[in-house]
Amino acid sequence: MHYHGSCHCGQLAFELDGEIDSLLECNCSICTKKGYLHWFVPKSQLSDLKGEDIASVYTFHSGKIRHLFCPTCGCAPLGLGEHNGVAMAAINARCLDDVDLSGIKRVPFDGRSH
Repeated sequence: MHYHGSCHCGQLAFELDGEIDSLLECNCSICTKKGYLHWFVPKSQLSDLKGEDIASVYTFHSGKIRHLFCPTCGCAPLGLGEHNGVAMAAINARCLDDVDLSGIKRVPFDGRSH
């Protein structure tokens, strides 16, 4: 399936192909406050990534994930990091266009303890 995701104003945007089998629902401090539902994909699956150069970046705790957010509208559609040597993107599924999240399995993750 083809997806388009973006911040609210559209300055930070991307496209990707893939199938959303499940979403990770993390209970760490940032994910809880922001309401993130993560879909992790290799960064190589992203195409037409727009705005990475103007995005504001927030890191915390281990600093392994660069949470990108739009400096204009404040929306945070994705984070970038690495897992086992592979560049990864943590897509905030709430920022994908035309996706009904109610039917997608949510997998709890205890980020508070990590």
